[in-house]
Amino acid sequence: MAARLHEARLIRTLRFRATHRYWRPDWPAERNRRVFRAQSDPHVHDWRVEVHVAGPVDAETGWCADVGALDADIGVVLAGWEGGDLNALVPDVAQGRMTPSTENLARWIYSRLAERLERPLRVLEVRVFESDEFGSAWPAFIDPEAGHGAPATGS
Repeated sequence: MAARLHEARLIRTLRFRATHRYWRPDWPAERNRRVFRAQSDPHVHDWRVEVHVAGPVDAETGWCADVGALDADIGVVLAGWEGGDLNALVPDVAQGRMTPSTENLARWIYSRLAERLERPLRVLEVRVFESDEFGSAWPAFIDPEAGHGAPATGS
């Protein structure tokens, strides 16, 4: 745990406007409309994504992350989301494996970034908000002993 005293958490926030809808292709239209109600129709949100990363602070730069490299990794994961349709842009949503809920999107982003980041930098948490009042975080809890979030599972 003492080694973690020389680490910092960096939080990168991104904003974009995108469309989504709640719809499961394996359900009949009536069930989708009953369960998801008005959310089954395409609608637009002003989204906010917060990416929390941690790593040791470099003695020369004072940084725990190269923000340019982090932004490039985030850009690859969120490519096309500005002005886009998340139902078409997120492969797991487009293929019917998940709905574009804030919970699922936070998990999806977390797992993709965790694969891309160069060590020792690591993803602690991803928060996705579809409005100022509504959002989710993945993982739900951060393990202070391990120094990272719960392992990303699922797609």
